[in-house]
Amino acid sequence: MKIAFFDSGIGGLSVLHHAMKILPSEEFIFFADEDNVPYGTKSREEVLSFVDAAFKFLIAQGVGAIVVACNTATSVAVKVMREKYPLPIIGMEPALKVGLDAFPNRKVLVAATAITITGEKIRRLIKNLRAENLAELKALPNLVEFAERQEFNSAAVEKYLREELANYDWENFSSMVLGCTHFNYFKDTLRKILPPHVKIFDGNAGTVNELIRRANLKSSPTANRQSLTIYYSGREVIDAAELARLEKFLRRLDKMEAIE
Repeated sequence: MKIAFFDSGIGGLSVLHHAMKILPSEEFIFFADEDNVPYGTKSREEVLSFVDAAFKFLIAQGVGAIVVACNTATSVAVKVMREKYPLPIIGMEPALKVGLDAFPNRKVLVAATAITITGEKIRRLIKNLRAENLAELKALPNLVEFAERQEFNSAAVEKYLREELANYDWENFSSMVLGCTHFNYFKDTLRKILPPHVKIFDGNAGTVNELIRRANLKSSPTANRQSLTIYYSGREVIDAAELARLEKFLRRLDKMEAIE
């Protein structure tokens, strides 16, 4: 099956990276809306129009399923896209349930973009999990821009995170949930800042499991026959230097995936 992974930028590569490991025989498209990144600072109307344009392009490529590998786009647009397009559409959801299940009755910090943490979707998730007294929300918008320029563990990144997270009493928290796929590139810096008992969770595995279920796929250890085509806002990426840059993102994700 031809499966599309869509994001505002390169954050969604972290979800694709996980999918490529457990679905070795599928055909993948990755669509990064680099003309309009970041989504987290845009209006909901703008994000909805960007997502719809991307969906029209991807469906024209013959995809059989689309993973919206972007928490912001999921929050704003997935419900509308599912009503409009008749194919499996899988969105991202912050792994709040994972954190709550791992450490019942302990607080969880959900870090995301501003548009995600002010959205109805995250509020509904918290209510459904009866986590009103356990979930706290924190916007870390600058991480998206750091990630897009491959600045992952610089002094500026560490300073930003230390300042933004300084006021939390971490003894009251069990975990931090990364509610933006761009944030997955910063697990090593976060691990340096957070106390050892605070675990780091993301929604990649849950999203890919939902893709397998909704698209009736099978995860198997067969020989690797998969292919990957990458588009920036509808333009195929064929430049060798840019492909090498993207490969660096994927190699970093190899390291980040093991960090908890």
